Amino acid sequence: MTTQAARLKQQHYQDMLFRGSTRFFAFLVLATLVGIIISLILGAWPSIQKFGLGFIIGNEWNPVTQVFGGRNSIIGTLLSSFIALLIAVPVSFGIAIFLTELAPVWLRRPFGIAIELLAGVPSIIYGMWGLFVFAPWFADNVQPWLQNTTHGIPLLGPIFEGPPMGIGMLTSGLILSIMVIPYISSVMRDVFEVVPAMLKESAYGLGCTTWEVVWNVVLPFTKNGVIGGVMLGLGRALGETMAITFVIGNSHSSIKSLFDPGTSIAATLANEFTEASDDLHVASLIYLGLLLFVITFIVLVLSKILLLRLQKGEGSHT
Repeated sequence: MTTQAARLKQQHYQDMLFRGSTRFFAFLVLATLVGIIISLILGAWPSIQKFGLGFIIGNEWNPVTQVFGGRNSIIGTLLSSFIALLIAVPVSFGIAIFLTELAPVWLRRPFGIAIELLAGVPSIIYGMWGLFVFAPWFADNVQPWLQNTTHGIPLLGPIFEGPPMGIGMLTSGLILSIMVIPYISSVMRDVFEVVPAMLKESAYGLGCTTWEVVWNVVLPFTKNGVIGGVMLGLGRALGETMAITFVIGNSHSSIKSLFDPGTSIAATLANEFTEASDDLHVASLIYLGLLLFVITFIVLVLSKILLLRLQKGEGSHT
């Protein structure tokens, strides 16, 4: 009895230690997050005091005259990420469906490993490939074709106006899409694989096609994971630095077409932070970093709200 009591006491202490350590690490993450926010606010405070919220809509970035506005960088970040997701999500969805539903068993593992290996390629390699290989080919073959095809079409034609230089917003979005495809497709494949085989076999037994099974069984069962994978890819695209810096053009001018060079928040920070000598210039760059943090936070909140609305909708149909 004494031995059993001692064992129970030891297990009680171990449980207390486990709970205390996990609670400590959880609060450590929150404390780190709060510390990052505070440090960004303090670093950006001179720029916040001078420009206020007008910094968000200001389109002039001139270190010589000490006038800074982050609108073009914000638009470049959001636009390049939107282009990347517009291309990467359907491609990743197709890859995941192929690997889980259509591919032969012997092909699934090597093909999946090949897709995942793309995630391990350093971003600077994507940037160099995009600048020296993809951009010249894109300027010679794709951009003129896009201009000729869309010329005279309302709304669509002006999107592809401008000199075909190869680099610009469209190129940066395409490079980003290649970079985020491995992340989104890997998450989608993993969540598609956890769908119980009985559910899919029942649908096939009722005469459903593969598309009907995917749309009516697989996606409703895995929508949380799918949205999580898309948010992972969006976070990767929003914060990408080196690849974007190579191919976006690094221009603070307003963007009128997808062929125009532009900039993003991450590219602006990479290009100017080491050369910024004035306090206001440094503060404005930190202000951009703070805005990128806020944009990412808003995206995560919106995704969480979307998931909650989907779950609420499920409850209303039951």
